[in-house]
Amino acid sequence: MKNKYIKLLPIALSAALLFTGCAAGQVGASAADTTASEEVITQTVSNVSALSSQSSAASTTTESDACTEAFSARDLSGEYDTAEAVAITLNGSSAASDSDSVQISGSTVTITAAGTYILSGELDNGSVIVNVSEQDRVQLVLNGVGIHSDTFAALYVVQADKVFVTLADGTTNSLSNGGSFVLLDENNVDAVVYAKDDITFNGTGTLEISSPAGHGIVGKDEVTITDGVYEIVAADSAICAKDSIAIADGSFTLTTGGDGLHAENNDDDTLGSIYIADGTFTIQAVDDAVHATTLLQIDGGSLNITAAEGLEATYLQINDGEIDISASDDGVNAGRKSSAYTPTVEINGGTLTIVMGAGDTDAVDANGNIIINGGTVNITSQSSFDCDGTAQYNGGTIIINGQTVNAIPNQMMRGGMGGHGGMNGSGRRGW
Repeated sequence: MKNKYIKLLPIALSAALLFTGCAAGQVGASAADTTASEEVITQTVSNVSALSSQSSAASTTTESDACTEAFSARDLSGEYDTAEAVAITLNGSSAASDSDSVQISGSTVTITAAGTYILSGELDNGSVIVNVSEQDRVQLVLNGVGIHSDTFAALYVVQADKVFVTLADGTTNSLSNGGSFVLLDENNVDAVVYAKDDITFNGTGTLEISSPAGHGIVGKDEVTITDGVYEIVAADSAICAKDSIAIADGSFTLTTGGDGLHAENNDDDTLGSIYIADGTFTIQAVDDAVHATTLLQIDGGSLNITAAEGLEATYLQINDGEIDISASDDGVNAGRKSSAYTPTVEINGGTLTIVMGAGDTDAVDANGNIIINGGTVNITSQSSFDCDGTAQYNGGTIIINGQTVNAIPNQMMRGGMGGHGGMNGSGRRGW
């Protein structure tokens, strides 16, 4: 992880606050210089749960203060200067460009220097590769692009400080793999878009991704998305990151054989967070719709989910949004995936509707605590809430199978042993 900031979710910050002062600056073909338009918008927050539940005794976490990284103005912008940009024309089995920073070998296009590159046309069986210095930034403008690779990634970032993928206004762009991945180097490339460093997607165009043998997008550091329309069909997960996924806005239709959004760092269990400020999501996933190792925060947007599990992380915080979950396992699950946090589901606002399949399933399940401070939770399920720690109801509306209740009916210790309903129910499972 190379970024200079501690990457935690902006807990209890609204999307409006995140974007305050984020007016987009002009994005040209500059290299590694950190300009005003690229400075990270930061906000200091205190305890992970304190801002949203400071008036109650609900918070049981003791995480320390952190400087929270949100979105940079350049992340949000999507602007580019066509006069300063390098044009790359894709033409079936080859490509053309007048720049010395673009190397073309058959149907492989390699970008070797910082700058802005506008791509148009189609590659029938090829790849675009970014391989610049670790201090360089590259902006790729997809201006009506179709790139297909039979046996590799359509877009591969070998090295860069950061790559911005901008979807040009009014365009539809497609990236696809043919059903297998043959390795070209030591990196286990298994996605249509594979980035070894930070990658941001912005712009207002459309990106279609088809990955019949792997993931849609993989970022080995951070994946940031601030706008655009994304239609991803993948045999495995749709969007994966090692350190974090941050989404400011956009429209997402994700159909996957794995997870919809997945953030996990196998080398450091304090990383792997997901932040959703806004956006429209339709997710059909064989496994989890949204899976984070550490923190999952939802501040707004509309999520329509059909999956085995809907939302999963160690600490989940829902502050706003319209979330509809149809699940066959757990609807919302706070599991012990990170040693840095107490498993907790915290709901402060929004509308959460969960419809569960039959069987040993829970609508809201926490290996630690459940805290409800506000919002509406509407559950249709045989088992509504299940937690191993404390269940605290401080406000909001809870509806279970059509009936409004005034407490969290903790249903742990099932099987005849009885549960402990009420605001502070606690206990252990019967194993």
